[in-house]
Amino acid sequence: MGHMIAPGRRLWLIRHGETDWNVEGRLQGQRDIPINAIGRVQARRNGTVLAGLLAAAGRDPAELDWVASPLSRARETMEILRAVMGLDPAGYRLDPRLLEISFGAWEGSTLSELKRSDPAGHAARKADKWGFVPPGGESYEMLSRRIAPWLAGLATDTVCVAHGGITRVTRGLLEAIPSAEIPALPIRQDRIYVWTGDRAEWA
Repeated sequence: MGHMIAPGRRLWLIRHGETDWNVEGRLQGQRDIPINAIGRVQARRNGTVLAGLLAAAGRDPAELDWVASPLSRARETMEILRAVMGLDPAGYRLDPRLLEISFGAWEGSTLSELKRSDPAGHAARKADKWGFVPPGGESYEMLSRRIAPWLAGLATDTVCVAHGGITRVTRGLLEAIPSAEIPALPIRQDRIYVWTGDRAEWA
């Protein structure tokens, strides 16, 4: 297991709902793309499931820290799931460290487009997805270094809404997953990643 979080600390980590760019396979990174109708359904599903998880654990939502990425797709997901739970939709904070991995100049493109427009970069990324830095962007290794202090600094049990890249590197840190495997981890938008203090579960 990893060691990037205080012993016994619980984390409920939720990826934002689907966007049209997700469907099209476009690299979103830090572009502010809204969730779509399916994304809103996924957010409501996650709110219902989270309410059940907290009730089963005997946890008062008011005792938890609620935090989201500043991008609108994470904020809208958070607001929908809190509303479903009967909570004030605005009762959460933002943390810029939770912004998605930056793909720099590649944002807005699909991988097939990049294979034509930047074949050398596309090949380099394929060879080392963990260490590759897109033009003006970040590598997964850099993202992991950005998220590690956030994880280590969690002061209380936390509900977080963020992104696929954030969830991948969080899993890598908590579960001690080999770095080469982290960028390819599948992260669903209709499930909640639950770190129970010593192990990972999906709900």
